[in-house]
Amino acid sequence: MKGPLSGVRILEVGTMLAGPYATMLLADLGAQVIKIEPPGGEISRQVADSYFASLNRNKRSVCIDLASPAGQQRLSELAAESDALLVNMKPSVIRRFGLTYDALKVHNEKIVCVALTGYGLDGGDDPAFDYVIQATTGVAAMTGDPDAPPTLPGYSSADNSTGLTAALGLLAMIVSGQGGQVDVSLRDVMFSQLNYRASAYLNDGVHPRRHPFGAHSFYVPAQLFETADGYLALFVTHDGFWRTFAAEAGIEGFPTMAERSQRRDEVLSVVRAALSADTAVNWEARLRPLGIPAAAVRSLPDALEATPEVIVTAGDYRLVGSPVRVLGYAPDYLAPPELDEFQSS
Repeated sequence: MKGPLSGVRILEVGTMLAGPYATMLLADLGAQVIKIEPPGGEISRQVADSYFASLNRNKRSVCIDLASPAGQQRLSELAAESDALLVNMKPSVIRRFGLTYDALKVHNEKIVCVALTGYGLDGGDDPAFDYVIQATTGVAAMTGDPDAPPTLPGYSSADNSTGLTAALGLLAMIVSGQGGQVDVSLRDVMFSQLNYRASAYLNDGVHPRRHPFGAHSFYVPAQLFETADGYLALFVTHDGFWRTFAAEAGIEGFPTMAERSQRRDEVLSVVRAALSADTAVNWEARLRPLGIPAAAVRSLPDALEATPEVIVTAGDYRLVGSPVRVLGYAPDYLAPPELDEFQSS
């Protein structure tokens, strides 16, 4: 089976993470992705070969100086033969290099142009890196222990989320059969992903609170717990889960979510006492067959070793494969491109 995006050509003018991640997912699904790089190569080539590989497999590379007349001519030729262009740069740079639908529609009325920026194409050029966006949207303030400083997750959640959203917008426009401009910003994506937290404040006046051990704001118990050895993530989201868990753990009482929420401290006290009697790994083995959402906290190396099916080989690199699995289709994972190896039209 051919990839579901076989025959789709996408130009990428991407840097670092958000844009390249979006187009890599599309390349994994069969799209031909041509990565337009400046003289000397895209900046993430300077980070580490493995970093570049993790975001740029299955692509081709062409070196173009977009600031030059010759580069603009080459861009117009490629745009005329492509279905979409995706770029993540400052709005002023995007416009200066002619990477918008308004600039490229003269060459191809059906091209889809996707811009990933910090605050939107009309939002200005203020710096907008992942951690900055997490700070400005309230994510950092609601993460971490209540008695500790704000905390950031251990990976680039804003960049990755925006890449996924941009890929969705690009595909939506291609399905529509119309060309046009898609405008996706890191700020808007993170606000969107705060859905129920934002709704609780906007509609009910509930200010976000931080709870110890990353506890959920509504569900109890739903957090990390220390066990006899290691930490366990336990996520009890309804009364059926609670009944099953309580029976296994030897806990009585607190039958409804409303009561567990009102008596949070009491519930957590008895749950902590019960879980301290066994190890995190053993609790996972006991609870999972019962359908209880629970997992021992593992390091990334341990998690990857336990899940070899997510690892693929692309050239000389071992990488995490595409999360989109299509029945009957298996991507050919190719190595990341050498700089300027794409020459033909």
